[in-house]
Amino acid sequence: MLYAIGGGWGDEQPGAGKECVAVIRGTDIPKLRIGDHSSVPFRYESESKVRSRLLRVGDIVIEVSGGSAASGQHTGRALLVTGEILQSLGGKVIPASFCRLLRLDSKQVDPGFIVLQIESLHQSGEIAEFENQSTGIANFQFNRFVEEAHPIIKELDSQETIAEYISSFDRLTALNRRIDQTLEAIAQAIFKSWFVDFDPVRAKIAAIEQGQEPLRAAMRAISGKTDAELDQMPREQHDQLAAAAALFPDAMEESELGEIPKGWEASTIGEMVEIAGGATPDTKNESYWNPPEHFWTSPKDLSGAQSPVLLTTERRISSAGLSRIGSGLLPKGTLLMSSRAPIGYLAITQIPVAINQGYIAILPGGKLPPLYFLMWCQKNMDQIKGQANGSTFMEISKKAFRPMPVIYPGSDLTDSFVKAVTPLFEQLVARVKESSRLAEIRNAFLPRLLYGELIVPSDPSDEESQ
Repeated sequence: MLYAIGGGWGDEQPGAGKECVAVIRGTDIPKLRIGDHSSVPFRYESESKVRSRLLRVGDIVIEVSGGSAASGQHTGRALLVTGEILQSLGGKVIPASFCRLLRLDSKQVDPGFIVLQIESLHQSGEIAEFENQSTGIANFQFNRFVEEAHPIIKELDSQETIAEYISSFDRLTALNRRIDQTLEAIAQAIFKSWFVDFDPVRAKIAAIEQGQEPLRAAMRAISGKTDAELDQMPREQHDQLAAAAALFPDAMEESELGEIPKGWEASTIGEMVEIAGGATPDTKNESYWNPPEHFWTSPKDLSGAQSPVLLTTERRISSAGLSRIGSGLLPKGTLLMSSRAPIGYLAITQIPVAINQGYIAILPGGKLPPLYFLMWCQKNMDQIKGQANGSTFMEISKKAFRPMPVIYPGSDLTDSFVKAVTPLFEQLVARVKESSRLAEIRNAFLPRLLYGELIVPSDPSDEESQ
């Protein structure tokens, strides 16, 4: 060990002798591992603290406080600091006060390998040996860990090879996540253009005022293409685009929601879709949980999700347990939104699933489909949260959610929207499944590689043959 020091936290507002830095917390570590930097806060810390805690490439950030036995989350999570992490966070980054910076001699030990060894201890539960409990919060015995824990594999070149091989899985997962973000952004842009900004409608109105062809103008607005590019489109694609453009009106009208496209309906969520809630069967009644026959989800299943897709759940219930939930088993394609602590996790289910009371579910089959409502909820989350109330924790009830206003553009246009974004969502689902498979392979390989039970394949594509 070359250097170790506790983190800092600073203030929300700037002040004399303080500078703005990104602060990595324990809760940020899982996301940072797969390239998600969105949750890391920026704070104003004293210049002297920043100088002594500024992270470098190859440093390790270790969480030293915050886990709990009740939650099943051990403290001691570790993160290898990479150039990509530092660059994405502006270059000036420190660990938070509940974390510690650990700097190792890279000539003697590979930091990435040590992070993997710590991760393996979490997988096996052995990390608990280095914890003690204080007022319900687990604390990591950092000094004892540094003194007692030693690299399982001594040879530096072997450490580097294993760390690089495992990181190849992480890079693929991060790439999938970036592509997922792009796919989501494209779908959201289509939704905003059609149903928030009303671009095709406004394009038609402007074309009529200028004595131009309104259908052609709407086609340009939808596709982003010039007239010359429209003329070069394959006939089938051109006709499909024209059919979609024809669905948009060429005028606006006043409504109780303000100015909306002519012929569209000002309505409420409750009038457009069927909404369901859930429940938690008595956890003390073993017959409700065994045998584990049906998927059952709480918002915890979505808390670490990087995409609005639910592939599986942490727990399952028995048929007896399912009978205790009024909404029963919800079909594949249901949109789930966490309604409490926190509000706003969103996912479309890829499995039939029962839900607990922490969700509001929007079932397929309504006038507005779940894919439409996924985009609507993402766009209107501030308004949704504004309807929440509560003393112990904030929650939006089904009663408060149903009356929220929405615009119904008609079945033909919503069908056209779903047709446009479904291929994007299907690609997203495929990549989420691939990332899940990569994680399973990676996590299965990790302990076997660390303990010498498996030799690193010469080609990462050979992993399934081992």
